[in-house]
Amino acid sequence: MTIHLRAHHLLCILTYIGRGYTPAFTDNMTVIAGRISAGESIEIVEGPDEICAPRLAEANAHCFNDSVHNRDLQAAKDVGEVLQMPVHTGAKLSLDKDTLKRLRTAFAQDQVRSACHNCQWGELCTSISKNGYEGAIA
Repeated sequence: MTIHLRAHHLLCILTYIGRGYTPAFTDNMTVIAGRISAGESIEIVEGPDEICAPRLAEANAHCFNDSVHNRDLQAAKDVGEVLQMPVHTGAKLSLDKDTLKRLRTAFAQDQVRSACHNCQWGELCTSISKNGYEGAIA
């Protein structure tokens, strides 16, 4: 199978340690992180993805906001530069151990974090990267 992710979730998965917006969101994200760890491929999508699914029924779900769309565009650009490949809607990739290591190194060095500005999870993600991604699930 293929996991459908919006581009900025490529960054979120790097520091995911089992914390999220709601229990349903966290359970879903944990399953997806496990699928990524197991080597399942990823296809980049525009708009809400498999990670967003538990939040779509919420009133005013931020998944549809222009700010989130802009976050996706910036993440795609940054991740594409690190991976030396275009990251766009329809692009397929795998986050194997080497790719995760490259992205995590870039994340820790603030090379792929322009999409993370004003994200409520920023401090947590910074803390996780400074601790060598200890406890990261993917």
